[in-house]
Amino acid sequence: MITVGRYLKEERVKQGKLIAELSRETRIKMEFIKAIEKENWTALPDYSVVVGFVKNLASYLDLDRERAVALLRRDYVHVKKEVGRKSKILTMFKWNPQMTFGIGFILIILTLLGYLGYQYYRFTRPPKIEIIAPSEEQVIYESELYVYGIASKGASVEVNEQPAQVDENGNFSTIIKVLPETSSVRVVAKSRMGKEMVVERKIIVSKTN
Repeated sequence: MITVGRYLKEERVKQGKLIAELSRETRIKMEFIKAIEKENWTALPDYSVVVGFVKNLASYLDLDRERAVALLRRDYVHVKKEVGRKSKILTMFKWNPQMTFGIGFILIILTLLGYLGYQYYRFTRPPKIEIIAPSEEQVIYESELYVYGIASKGASVEVNEQPAQVDENGNFSTIIKVLPETSSVRVVAKSRMGKEMVVERKIIVSKTN
């Protein structure tokens, strides 16, 4: 499909005329002639001025002025609509105080939900246990064994079904009876939600006990 830019350029090239010559004879700036041939409408003045440019160029090249203007009207209006549509879209997404408030509100809600989710996870997950003493397969020579370690804060602890003392930081300790048949220390930590964690540590009771 022929366009106004192609219509003017093809005739100019056919006649062997340079853009500088057209600019000198028509008194139209070279950058404007180049923009018309490339149909770069955003680099040109208002439509009414561009119409005058096209008429002068068509007259100088002995082309049909009415056809050149008709092509310009078709092509130029089409581009202006596209530019207007893009500008409208950009305007729709223009940053404003309402968007700042909305995004800030959403971030606060997401932060609150994240915090509540984390707290729920903390309360519903089983508590942690770390037995510090006795060590694995420790040999026991006495009839009593001192057991201590660390559990999650707020958890209750039992050692071989015997309640242990737990401080505010989760440190627990107790002394249990060791019998010849005792082969392990079983620590059970229970959270406030009723979740349990069990850790066992093997011990070896000396026959001389």
